[in-house]
Amino acid sequence: MWRVLRRPEVLATTLAGAGILMVTMGARQSLGLFVAPIDTTTGLGLVTISLALAIGQFTWGAIQPIAGAVADRYGPRAVLIGGILVMALGSAITPFMGSGFGLIVSLGLVSAIGSGASSFSVLMGAAAARLPAQARGAASGVINAGGSFGQFVFAPILQQLIARLGWIGAMWAMAVMTLAALPLVGRLTTPIATPVVHTHGDQGLRHAIATAMKDRSYLLLHAGFFTCGFHIAFLVTHLPGEVTLCGLPAAVASWSLAIIGLANIFGSLYAGYCVSHYRSKYVLAAMYGSRVLLIAWYLLMPRTEWTFYAFAAGLGFTWLATVPPTAAIVGKLFGIRYLATLFGLTLLSHQIGGFFGAWLGGLTMIRFGDYGWMWYADMALAALAAILNLPIREAPVVQVR
Repeated sequence: MWRVLRRPEVLATTLAGAGILMVTMGARQSLGLFVAPIDTTTGLGLVTISLALAIGQFTWGAIQPIAGAVADRYGPRAVLIGGILVMALGSAITPFMGSGFGLIVSLGLVSAIGSGASSFSVLMGAAAARLPAQARGAASGVINAGGSFGQFVFAPILQQLIARLGWIGAMWAMAVMTLAALPLVGRLTTPIATPVVHTHGDQGLRHAIATAMKDRSYLLLHAGFFTCGFHIAFLVTHLPGEVTLCGLPAAVASWSLAIIGLANIFGSLYAGYCVSHYRSKYVLAAMYGSRVLLIAWYLLMPRTEWTFYAFAAGLGFTWLATVPPTAAIVGKLFGIRYLATLFGLTLLSHQIGGFFGAWLGGLTMIRFGDYGWMWYADMALAALAAILNLPIREAPVVQVR
């Protein structure tokens, strides 16, 4: 796997993409740590805060194909810079929002738009356009691992900042940390000497979207990715609440999120390897199936801190490791000319699932006093996603020696 990344220009592009995703995803995936402090300070209630974050999940996905289309048409540089600045702005203005509507504006719209514009679809598209075909699978795994490493780093740091500075100070600190991604944009978007040759005919963006939306395999991919979004948004938003419900300290939640990020570093790298050696649809089916077993195991175990840590490690291995095989299938089906846009549309499906995962989690907690029904729904959807990926049309992997 690593042999294809040894060329300096390939390695520089890959690490730049990983670094940007480390910052944007690390900050975004740690927002669940702010739910309880915001609720305590403002008295807005879990359902209101969950709704703001749920809208953020949907907005993050909705901006992906738009940002991807702009990047495909005009280049990724301005999109990435704008996204990082807007994301920092969203975090900076959140402490001034004392109402549910204000949180929807800051976290549900502004921050989510910025994070989405500087995330997977644009980054994967920018990297793919600058890398040889044999390096794309491995590179996507490394870039994805960057986002997981960000979660590993950001979660415990932000938990400490919340404890020492309060959630307002921690939110402002997160805005400053977000700006650290700006210097990496130039490295990722530097023009390449040898342009990538597009093997699929270019008949325009509209034709590419219309063709994709008629493709049964592409729609099945969307359905599976919807489940992935439901699963991740539910956990990243409500895992701290689940920990509190079990009578455990808040540090267990932050370390669980960090362990998820750490485990997904290895999961993402392994996913990049698998994309280069196996059909991606089988990789996805195995990942979704493993989540069913892990949730069942968690529900049968006593709720101790070590149960949470083991559960986090298991789930973390596939957490966002679904991204490389999903992007690989899109590239195989339609080429890379409009990869940022078409993969962005799959991310929209992912985040529609994310909206329901975050929002319904809050409603379930208020209605039943625990998250039991959400765990059962998560298991059922994960099983369905594993089955839906199997009929996807995908050519065998050609090994490069």
